[in-house]
Amino acid sequence: MLGEVDTNIEQHLSLIEKARGQGLELLVFPELSLTGYGLASRVMQVAMPLEDPRLASLAQASGDMQTVVGFVEEASPGEYYNALAILQDGEILAVHRKLNLPTYGGLEEGKWFCHGEDLTFAQVRPGWTSTQMICADLWNPALVHAALLARPTVLCAPINSASGIVSEEFSNEQNWLLNIRFYAMTYGTPVIMANRFGPEGASHFWGGSRILGPRGEVLAEAEDREMLITAELSRTAIAKARFELPTHRDADTPLIRELMAGYR
Repeated sequence: MLGEVDTNIEQHLSLIEKARGQGLELLVFPELSLTGYGLASRVMQVAMPLEDPRLASLAQASGDMQTVVGFVEEASPGEYYNALAILQDGEILAVHRKLNLPTYGGLEEGKWFCHGEDLTFAQVRPGWTSTQMICADLWNPALVHAALLARPTVLCAPINSASGIVSEEFSNEQNWLLNIRFYAMTYGTPVIMANRFGPEGASHFWGGSRILGPRGEVLAEAEDREMLITAELSRTAIAKARFELPTHRDADTPLIRELMAGYR
């Protein structure tokens, strides 16, 4: 619900309890899941510093499951970020601040948020790591390439995608699936994409949350409603995909750096 942080936290707590009951190790909520998307000048009203006890309550409820929630971070008075809190073992392990703020079509994030400046990584379990990118971060291929060069086991992709919000000709529903399937297949990296479902003002968020395997195959897909989807990921499948298509091995970062040196 837009701007109803306390109500949204109660819904999060219910889903966290359900996920833990199913033995999940990683739970990903959509972008700005604690606040809703179309906040405009209400950003200041819903912003939370990292010391906010409500974030602590979500971290405690998560136990040893890693939980990724979307919120507005107040870094200092008047400094706000579209951010993710990565929660586990009663703590905030990391915070990812959105790097690429879309300000085109019906999107106005550059008016309300500061740009993040860092990539984010976290250990889910020994041998399993995650990186997080928020929505439009994934539409800057250089950012995704930089994040995946570190060889995380899983890419978490919380988004807030509404039908027609870019333009009537640009199909978010089709193009998002092309986007995440490309990254999963090219880098041999499973993708957990979480989008919201339902109305917010004049916008309809189309859902379509899914979990892709390391060849871009669909392992789980949400129906047209709010729901929890699950899948089991395999390190062996990831290793085989990366061995057969060695994108990481052949990335040639020194060459890319040299080619990019002339651009600003």
